[in-house]
Amino acid sequence: MKALFSILIALITVAGICQDIPAVYSNIAPGKKDVLTFAYRETEAVETEATTLYGLERMQGAPRGTETGLAFDFGRSFDGKLYYGFIDYGDSRHPMPVYFRLASQIVEGAAEINIRDNLSGRYDMVGWETSQRGTIGYRVVNAQGQYIYDGIVSFRGIGPFEVDHTIIEGPFVDKVGPSEATISFTTNMDVACSIIVGPHDIEETEPGTYHEIHITGLQPDSIYPYTIQYGTSELNFEFKTAPTKGSRSSFCFAYTSDSRDGQGGGERSIFGANAYIMKKMMALASQKGAAFVQFTGDLINGYLSSIDDTRLQYANWKRAVQPFGHYIPIYEGIGNHELVIRNFVDEKNRQSLMIDRFPFATESAEKIFADNFVNPMNGPVSEDGTYYDPDPDNMDFPPYEENVFHYSYDNVAVVVMSSDYLYTPNAIAIARIGGNPHGYIMDNQLEWLRSTIEMYEADDDIDHIFVTQHTPCFPNGGHVADDMWYNGNNDIRPWIAGKPVREGIIQRRDAILDILINQSEKVRAILTGDEHNYNRLELTPETDIYPEVYHFPKVERSRTIYQINNGAAGAPYYAQEQTPWTPNVSNFTTQNALVLFHVDGRSIWVEVLNPDTLELVDQFWLVE
Repeated sequence: MKALFSILIALITVAGICQDIPAVYSNIAPGKKDVLTFAYRETEAVETEATTLYGLERMQGAPRGTETGLAFDFGRSFDGKLYYGFIDYGDSRHPMPVYFRLASQIVEGAAEINIRDNLSGRYDMVGWETSQRGTIGYRVVNAQGQYIYDGIVSFRGIGPFEVDHTIIEGPFVDKVGPSEATISFTTNMDVACSIIVGPHDIEETEPGTYHEIHITGLQPDSIYPYTIQYGTSELNFEFKTAPTKGSRSSFCFAYTSDSRDGQGGGERSIFGANAYIMKKMMALASQKGAAFVQFTGDLINGYLSSIDDTRLQYANWKRAVQPFGHYIPIYEGIGNHELVIRNFVDEKNRQSLMIDRFPFATESAEKIFADNFVNPMNGPVSEDGTYYDPDPDNMDFPPYEENVFHYSYDNVAVVVMSSDYLYTPNAIAIARIGGNPHGYIMDNQLEWLRSTIEMYEADDDIDHIFVTQHTPCFPNGGHVADDMWYNGNNDIRPWIAGKPVREGIIQRRDAILDILINQSEKVRAILTGDEHNYNRLELTPETDIYPEVYHFPKVERSRTIYQINNGAAGAPYYAQEQTPWTPNVSNFTTQNALVLFHVDGRSIWVEVLNPDTLELVDQFWLVE
């Protein structure tokens, strides 16, 4: 009967669309009017409708030309203000809008920018009256004063005006190696673009709005100006290729995480993202000459059932880093706040259950994250094929693609993991509905980590390995009750298809430590976030890392490494808490922080700065 019930569940139709309920979950079934329900003993919860609060496409405003400028439509239910100003791409290395002294009112969704009368004469800072073209940055603010979206639109004409081809997102430099790079960007309308990089002129064969162009045949350690041609317009920036692997040159890279919106209003909260601090982070990384930036998790607020609102929040984060991403590659890792949910609400008991949105291949947090960023595609496929896979003939788990990956720069390797895969936020409810708790690394990813570390250990050109995941192995302030500790409760673990996996969270943490410490001589540090603070943990063989009562084997550690936690990119702060390893924690601060690794051959000097005040937070030799 149980097998027959599972087959019936897999064939349901919800809201007119055929959807398989993933076999990894339990106790989910179709209810009245094709709405999914969750039922377990006295609990009965109904899935809430996935409603969109704003949505990316709506907040872009569908700009169109008028006799005097541009008109926008944000939907009849939206009132607020529209701030606007020119972007002069020839006046700054990092072009941003310079906002005009007046704003337009948004009334029942409608607003206008009067270019002809307001932005002419002494306010024509881009020379549009002569060239008959220009680009405007605009900011959408709701009636309560919250910033919702920063947009870009180009125009042509002197009246009437027309909307011109516009790069509305990017360009971003991605996956920069010694001989290759990828340029990605989004345009407002279908167009076939081209990129000129040195002697290379690459033309797209098909028009589209999303563009991802891979350039090869480049020389290592070289600066390359690049020109993007789209329609009759072009933009010019530059990037620098990586040195030859193992050349052991001197360079710097930056690390931070947790930039979901903070308190204080203004740019600290642009619908899901702390754009104020992220601009400061990227400006400091640029000023320090960082070769790349690693950002691991909680870019946005997330926890949304609306994919369109999730994309809007990602767009706001990307807009904040965009002026610097033209030049510096940013590698993004996923965190718990990137979760896109299906939410089941139990009205009687006033509680809800959130799980990773499915179908996994098109709507999961992992898929939406991969759709929004360009990262290496060299990680594991999924958790399919493990002993706990409920259906070996089908894919039952979300994809790892562009969520879990590794890359190298000169003599440094970075391994990026997902500690919020198949994430179910309520760890107690996981036994009822299924999924993965905050912080747990599942089997296929663990084995991938083992083989990746083994590969880099055998690589004579790599001297230093950094492993990064969103959740600390050793939380210190804000997440002592979860992450890889759960107040010392090893019972916490994933439940798949109604069954718990074999190892608990602390056992799994120890398996990771065994790989990074005992099976490696090159791993220097674990870079984490989630806790909104900066701190440095020196993890020695003698550091106490267990609860008072622990009945499982304890991992012996052969050497010292560091856990460097930096979740200080703008999310609301967490103060320090007491743990067994507190004596080994130093330089704890709730101030914003950017970690800069200065690599010089076999030595690494670490400098930690507050990007808001430029105050020195910490400095130390990681490797002398």
